[in-house]
Amino acid sequence: MSDRKKVTIRTLFGKAKKGDPISWLTCYDYPTASFQEQAGIDMILVGDSLGMTMLGYDSTLPVTMDDMIRHTQAVRRGAPTAFLVGDMPYMSYQASTETAILSAGRFMAEASCDAIKLEGGSEIASRVAGIRAAGIPVVGHLGLTPQSVAALGGFRVQGRGAHQAKQIIDDAKAIEEAGAFAILLEMVPDRVCKIITERAKDCLILSLGSGPHAHGQLLIYHDMFGLYPDFTPRMAKVFGNAGEIILNGLQEYVSEVTDKTFPQRENWFTMKDEEYDDLMELMD
Repeated sequence: MSDRKKVTIRTLFGKAKKGDPISWLTCYDYPTASFQEQAGIDMILVGDSLGMTMLGYDSTLPVTMDDMIRHTQAVRRGAPTAFLVGDMPYMSYQASTETAILSAGRFMAEASCDAIKLEGGSEIASRVAGIRAAGIPVVGHLGLTPQSVAALGGFRVQGRGAHQAKQIIDDAKAIEEAGAFAILLEMVPDRVCKIITERAKDCLILSLGSGPHAHGQLLIYHDMFGLYPDFTPRMAKVFGNAGEIILNGLQEYVSEVTDKTFPQRENWFTMKDEEYDDLMELMD
């Protein structure tokens, strides 16, 4: 287990001030969190993407607060010093500011989060302000926002046109002014990301497929290790094809069970002869 000090908002802003990029990954379970802790990942996002990567849904929309809390608790146990962000699932904040504060509070109280993340621009600025006023740090999310993917016309780059790019830039400023200490830009053109990063005053800008000009980078863990069988997004770099290794291992297991080469002597337990003899007598 890592012996590093707890990563805080102050730690993150300190890295940004020195020009050191922030590392951020998604995570949904204890073993993976433990690996990420040992690797020294700065931030961990328990994303509602778990609906697709872990639960097999076609989108993030069916994910509930109870789903998020259970997975976030597991991640916190595995990564005690990483800066942990809980992702607010669909309809956990849209209905009202009160609903948003109560949902965010669950992440903090039940899962020991350091912050929460929610999607949307100026239309949810009041939710950001309310959560922040309750003493809970907030990360915004602009560009491709999966909870609104139907309205956005699918999983596609956002902000390639001048008018839409200007809207994203304005939304980023609105979210920052409402109190967000960080904003994730997902699938936004690099030059738009650069403008937003340069305009940010007291806000960290983080990129997911939005180029190198942000204060840090986020990747989906399952994408970077080939663990999501449906597709690998263009923005993801595969750092190791663990999915292929696992599949090969599973196929080998099936083969060895079928041809009876597994298990071998070292793979099972036995008992002493005298105990076995006593057992036979007892059975007689």
